[in-house]
Amino acid sequence: MSFMKLKAISTLLTVINFINNNKKSGQWWQTLHRTMLRGVLGKTFRLIGYTIQYGCIVHCTFEYVGGVVMCSGPSMEPTIQNSDIVFAENLSRHFYGIQRGDVVIAKSPSDPKSNICKRVIGLEGDKILSSSSSDFFKSHSYVPMGHVWLEGDNLQNSTDSRFGL
Repeated sequence: MSFMKLKAISTLLTVINFINNNKKSGQWWQTLHRTMLRGVLGKTFRLIGYTIQYGCIVHCTFEYVGGVVMCSGPSMEPTIQNSDIVFAENLSRHFYGIQRGDVVIAKSPSDPKSNICKRVIGLEGDKILSSSSSDFFKSHSYVPMGHVWLEGDNLQNSTDSRFGL
């Protein structure tokens, strides 16, 4: 006999034995029902507990370690192509801070539900020389405290800090 058949026979004999021992009280069905309910509830609560634990682990991983992001748009070409998938890690900013030249993922000021991918050009307090698209007019801007100056690598096709974003 296979192990599964032996296990099924063993379980059936246990139930029959349980019924015979509790026949005298007339409450064997209630006792069996209560025992089965405890088993089902126990498994359900265990499943809920595991789900919450793994959900917390996944949340902390994406919040503190990093996540996968799809960059869309031509503003970072040729460094990052349209629809490239990148891993955005969050740890280095805690250890080293944001530095000039870093490529960052930030919330879009024009649409807070979407992210933008840009390069850090200046840090707070820096004086930035910015030019218009025709390169005829040049002006100086200061990066406000608590902000960074972001530009795409493809300056002709990027909406960034030069345009107030």
